[in-house]
This record gives sequence, structure tokens and C-alpha cells, in this order.
Amino acid sequence: METIFTEKHKLRNSKTELHGGQLVEPFERPSRAQYIIDRVRTVDLGSISEPDDFGMAPILAIHDAGFIDFLQVAWTDWQAEGFKGEAMPTVWPARRMAMRVPTHIEGRLGYYALACETTISDGTWEAAYASAQVALTGAERIHNGARAAFALCRPPGHHAAIDMYGGYCFVNNAAVAAQHLLDKGAKRIAILDVDFHHGNGTQDIFDARDDVLFISLHGDPMDAFPHFLGHGDETGSGKGDGFTINYPLPPNTDFATWRAALAKALKRITDYAPDALIISLGVDTFETDPISFFKLKSDDFTTYGADIAHANLPTLFVMEGGYDIAEIGINTVNVLQGFEAAK
Repeated sequence: METIFTEKHKLRNSKTELHGGQLVEPFERPSRAQYIIDRVRTVDLGSISEPDDFGMAPILAIHDAGFIDFLQVAWTDWQAEGFKGEAMPTVWPARRMAMRVPTHIEGRLGYYALACETTISDGTWEAAYASAQVALTGAERIHNGARAAFALCRPPGHHAAIDMYGGYCFVNNAAVAAQHLLDKGAKRIAILDVDFHHGNGTQDIFDARDDVLFISLHGDPMDAFPHFLGHGDETGSGKGDGFTINYPLPPNTDFATWRAALAKALKRITDYAPDALIISLGVDTFETDPISFFKLKSDDFTTYGADIAHANLPTLFVMEGGYDIAEIGINTVNVLQGFEAAK
């Protein structure tokens, strides 16, 4: 399986995250991608390629133009105000407030942020842009006939909504890849999000559409970030009704329970008969992940990689979360090897 990867991910190297009332080293850090690419090389998974550059148009096909403009200038505008730390929102347009985009960077951060843990620092936009190009290159490989490809995206993307960032995400890589495949002639795409956290951004983007089936297995939002989306009764709107499916699962969910939900998801995907399948691949379902509460073990990732392969669809794996950094390479590549072994 070919891996698409760029060292430009290192441009995203923020030093602070708000967690538990403290400023800590971010859980989402450059070493995550390094452990994964090292494991790809160790097991000789396949070729490793630099991404092509598809420009801004595929990103703007998914995201609000004002939001993308903001991401490009946020760090510069923050510095221009003389602020010393990394850019972090401190105020939001909460219930019954006016939904207007402020002029001041403090207000714009709050308008476009869905959470405050994710700071913006030097290089954030450049890394997010490069990450989207990684996903687009993977999608192009699928369009050109590859059975599977691995887009080693960093920063991740599934929390990025039409006009919001947060949860370490700025551009929704999986959504951009899905739209690219549709623009290339696909009629239907399925996105299966197996990250521990709900893919709220992906759901937001495709909520009213029937050409993308979005299914997510995740920690119940009553107990887990992002808290305000991902409940079982959210099924899409308008012509998209029935094309969003959520499987919120409780604390301490074991693999047997999780795999049963996966089987239901894969059955729905098979019935939908998409032209391609995109996996938002987060391995923060691992039993010792520091910010999650599922109990999957390393061998379980191999098993469910094979389960996904049995759907018999062209499949693009797009990297999302996973924060037990010492084990992230093993767990991620286990999924890919499980998929490959099921040929």
C-alpha cells in the first residue's frame, strides 16, 4: 500500500494546549507522524510518496472562503496585536449573541473556533494546507485505480467543519478527498470514521447531502469531546436524511462491542454501494490512549483492518487521531496490514 506523506507537517508545532485547566504540551504533536512513518518503513508497507499540489480550489469546495482566509492570516494578525503567546480563543458567540464576524483577531478566533484547546501558531496554515494535499493525492490514487492508499495527514481534519476549527483540526482532509472523488466522476462516497472522537466536522459538511454517506463510531458525546454532536438520533437533514449514522458508545467499550457496531456500519456501507470508501483513521480507541476511554488492544486494529477490507471497496485511509504516541505507529500500521492481508 502506498503512503502519501510530507515533512511539512512539522510546520505545525504548537507548544501549548489547554487541558484540565493547565497549559500543557499538545497531545497532537509532530512525533505522532514520525512514529507512524517510521513504522511504515520498518514493516516495508509500500512506497512512500510526496503529495502533489492541487491548489486551493478543492479546499474551497468544502470550506467557507472567509474561514479559509482567516486561517491564512490568524497568526500574523495575532502577532500584530502584540500578543506574546500562541493564538487561543477566549470568547465565543454563545447562545442569543450576534453571529457577526468581528474585525479584531480576538473576536475572529472565537467566531471560527469550536473549542479552545487548539492554538494557532507559526506554520499552522502551511501544515494544514499540506495535509489537505496529502489527502487529495491519496484520493487521486484511488481515482486512478488503486485498491487502497494511506494519506498520512497531519494535522488531522475530522473536527474541522464548514467554517470552524478545533480538536487539532483546521481543514477537513477526509471531506476534501471525498469531494475530489465526486468531482472526478464518482456518484457516491462513504466515509467511515473510526476515531474515538466523533467526526463532527465531517457530519456538518455533509449533513444535507445524499452523495456522501457518513458513519461514525465514537465515544458518547454525553461523556466525550466534542460533546455537542454525534448522538444516535442525528441522521442528516433534507435530502441527506438517513445518510448520517452515529454509533455513540459508552466508557470502557471493549473490542467485541466496538466490532459489532463496525459490522453494522459496514453493512450499511455495502448497501449504499459507494464508488469508494474513505476511512477517517484514528487509533485513539487504544486502551491506553490518554484522552479517550475505549479498550481496544493492538491486535484488534489488525482484525478490524481485515473487516474493512471485506467490504471490497477502493479504500483511502486518512490519518486522524491517536495520542498514545509510543504505540501510534504499531496500531496505525496494524490496521493497514490487516487490510492488506485480507486480499
